[in-house]
Amino acid sequence: MATFVDQAAITGVATALVLFQKGGLTGNQVGFLTASLTIGVAIGSLLGGRLGDRFGRRHIFTITMGIIVIGSFLPLFNTGFGFLLPAILLLGIGVGADLPVALATISETAEDKNRGKILVFSNLLGGFGILMSVLLGIFFGNAGVFGGKIIFAAFGAVAVITLLLRLTIPETDSWLRAHAEKAAGVHTERADNAALSDLFKKPYRKPFLTLVIYYALVGISITLASSFGTYVAYNIAHISVSTYSAVTLVDMPLAIVGAAWFMAVTDTQWRMPYYVIGSVLVTFSIAIPVIFGFNIYSLAALTYIATFAGAFCYETIMKVWTQESFPTMLRGSAQGAIYAVSRLIAAILSAVTPALLALNINALYICVTVLAAVGFFIGWLGFHKDAINTFDEERKDNAKEADQDILISRKEDEK
Repeated sequence: MATFVDQAAITGVATALVLFQKGGLTGNQVGFLTASLTIGVAIGSLLGGRLGDRFGRRHIFTITMGIIVIGSFLPLFNTGFGFLLPAILLLGIGVGADLPVALATISETAEDKNRGKILVFSNLLGGFGILMSVLLGIFFGNAGVFGGKIIFAAFGAVAVITLLLRLTIPETDSWLRAHAEKAAGVHTERADNAALSDLFKKPYRKPFLTLVIYYALVGISITLASSFGTYVAYNIAHISVSTYSAVTLVDMPLAIVGAAWFMAVTDTQWRMPYYVIGSVLVTFSIAIPVIFGFNIYSLAALTYIATFAGAFCYETIMKVWTQESFPTMLRGSAQGAIYAVSRLIAAILSAVTPALLALNINALYICVTVLAAVGFFIGWLGFHKDAINTFDEERKDNAKEADQDILISRKEDEK
């Protein structure tokens, strides 16, 4: 549910802030509030990932969902800029801190044969988060400030349900083993590699830097398409929020088809070919409004293609690569750092995007298209061959420990 709440918050906040403009928010204030969300996600990602590695997955993801609940309900009391700023920042911190811990929990609970599929499925739940926000936009897109409050209340309620469900989840066996090995001074890959500095040493340096750069560059284009999709439709193409929300409703079945398709290939040798195809399509989609003008048709084409093709080359594959590339005591830290850098850059862009859109919208979209192409190429360079899978090494460590336990048991029996 972490991805569900994340996508619901990102998409929902973007729509709600546009509706809050009818209550007095300016375009620049919308930009700064959107930036505060992404800054919060960046801060939370760094903190949550590291704390999850240090103190366990279960403790941290319970706290983070509680923070999300608080941040979601605060805007119900006041929609002024001064009140929304800390509320949305808090929401972002909760979302950011939650994701790396929740993803580590999922990957460590899964088996080797289905880990990629389960991570893809978890990302598919994010599509349902988007669907919820889109439906709320359709039904309350003309309700002004009240409609924005309904959106915040909706994903706040989902966060409450998720928090209650998480109270029943135990700590992962992988983290318990790694924590025990480290405390006992046992030398295994997951116990010996726990410092942040290890991310910059072989064999983790290459995948870490590749993922940071790739995800940050591609994230810029996704931020423009998702966080500012409604803003561009409303302020540039002069499309109502309810109309744009209705048009983008098609994104949901496209996301489901794309995710289901990628689930079938993510644990096979076809993972990289699909990544390449998806990268080309997403890059092309960003340029569509520049070629055909900013209207309902070009913006719809952008979001349709990016939603479907992005299932093969963006969020999902990044999560799979990250979970496979780093050992237990670094897994959350690496995921958090990758998210943090991307969100921080997105936050800087969000703060100035309204001004850049007003200055030269075509130039902005062209620049973003180029950055996306470069980012996808870097991802291909880093993972098209010789990619590591730390779960293989940890499985070997488990086998060695089992053999040692058997030997000890036999010696005790002989005595």
